[in-house]
Amino acid sequence: MHWLITAAAVAALTATAAWIGPGGAAAKAPAAARGGPDPAAADYPVDCGPYGITVTDHAVSDLDGDGVPETIAAVHCDAGAGSPPHGLYVLTDPARGASGPRVALTLVDPAEGMMLENLTVSGGTVSVRLLGYSSVDVPRSAPDQRRDVAWEWTAGTLALRAAPPPGSY
Repeated sequence: MHWLITAAAVAALTATAAWIGPGGAAAKAPAAARGGPDPAAADYPVDCGPYGITVTDHAVSDLDGDGVPETIAAVHCDAGAGSPPHGLYVLTDPARGASGPRVALTLVDPAEGMMLENLTVSGGTVSVRLLGYSSVDVPRSAPDQRRDVAWEWTAGTLALRAAPPPGSY
């Protein structure tokens, strides 16, 4: 009987402490409610010459589960005509003293000559369809190759997972 009374008292004390909480504590809003870094404010590692950069798509998610959301941004040069290649970047909050979001990771470099479609982010997974060219003779406006890829948060990093090429299975 003594142990039952002690267990009930400990449970009541724990519940009361949880309900009252520590003084001055404030709950953080969920990552999705806080939003991620602004993709329009980032300085991307892309040389567009006289043209600016266009953010074509973005998504916000807490990829690493640390409670701070990241932004995944698809960008390309604003060339005005043609189909410029895309870059895909993971943005984090700015470093102390910096003004804009920081490019923490490049998932697709524009130098690879790819275009992107169907950016989706779910939890710690970033998925996209890559569009490319089988040869230099294929017009840049008509990519003839496609492949679905995803990066999954695993062991402290985003690891690439590519679907088999179309027609290979």
